[in-house]
Amino acid sequence: MTPVEQVGMLVVNTFISLYLLVVILRFLLQVVRADFYNPISQFIVKATNPLLVPMRKVIPGFGGIDVASLVLAILVQALGISLIMMINGALPVPQVLLWSVINIIAFVLNIYFFGLLISIFASWVAPGSYNPALILINQILEPVTRPVRKMMPDMGGLDISPIIIIMLIQVMSIMHTAIAQSSKMPAIFYVGVGF
Repeated sequence: MTPVEQVGMLVVNTFISLYLLVVILRFLLQVVRADFYNPISQFIVKATNPLLVPMRKVIPGFGGIDVASLVLAILVQALGISLIMMINGALPVPQVLLWSVINIIAFVLNIYFFGLLISIFASWVAPGSYNPALILINQILEPVTRPVRKMMPDMGGLDISPIIIIMLIQVMSIMHTAIAQSSKMPAIFYVGVGF
C-alpha cells in the first residue's frame, strides 16, 4: 500500500468514524430520551439535521425508534467501506451493507464500553460533576446499568454493575467477531470492540 493510499484511508476513516459517532449518538440519545437542551445534544442535532431531516420525510419512525438515524448510520458506514475499497483499487461488493450493519453494532458496543470506562473514571476523579458530557454519558448508560444494579446485592455503596456490563460487552464482542468472520468481512473494515 502506497503512502498516498494510507493517507487516503486515514482521512476517510477519521471523517466517516466521527460522523458515524455523531449519528449513532443521536439515535441513542433519542432512545433514552436524553436532555435535548444539553449543549452536546444541540451540537449532535445540528450536525445530523442536514441529512436526517430529509430522510425522515421518507423513512418514518417506528415505536419511538428513529429508523432514519439507523438508516443514515448504515449508509454512512457503507460509504466509508466503499471509499476504502476504491482507495485500495477494488470495487464495492453487495456485502457492504451487511458489513456496515456489523460495524454499527460494534460501534454501539464501543460507545457503551468506553462510556462505562469514562463514567467509572469520572466517579473517582470528579464525583457529582455537572459536566455536560458526563451527564449525557450517564443518561445513555442508565437504562443499561439500572437493571443490572437492581439485581446486584447491596455491596455497601460499591457499584459493581459496570464490571458485569463490561463482561457482557466482551461476550457480545466475541459473538460479534464470529459474525464478522462468517460474513467474510476483510479485517481492514472490521471495527473491534473494547481494547
